[in-house]
Amino acid sequence: MKDFKKYYFIPASPDEVYLGLTTPTTIHLWTGEPAEMSDEPGSEFSLWEGSIVGRNLEFIKGEKIVQQWYFGDQEEASIVTFLLHPHKNGTSVELWHNNIPDDDYDDIVEGWKDVYFASLFEFYDEKD
Repeated sequence: MKDFKKYYFIPASPDEVYLGLTTPTTIHLWTGEPAEMSDEPGSEFSLWEGSIVGRNLEFIKGEKIVQQWYFGDQEEASIVTFLLHPHKNGTSVELWHNNIPDDDYDDIVEGWKDVYFASLFEFYDEKD
């Protein structure tokens, strides 16, 4: 199991980024795929046609999102935490992804950078 931590800049306010990560309609706009999402703790979610699935654990509007991502039958939960920090030109997103299975680590890290956050950045950058 491996952990990953990185900061990503998004050119939108923390409240806008929070909505972009928790609202199915907005997620659909930046991913191009229908999404199942709620900001209700305990709810299940599904993104990118089921490529990412899990359970929502904790929310603080405009500040924090904590999710459990499912990777088969692993013993320790894989936890993703988004901390949204105000930045003078938008939001600094502090991403923590813990307990990533070793075999999935490189693909997950690449996915965070090249797909997840690249798509989110492009969505908000085009709104200017």
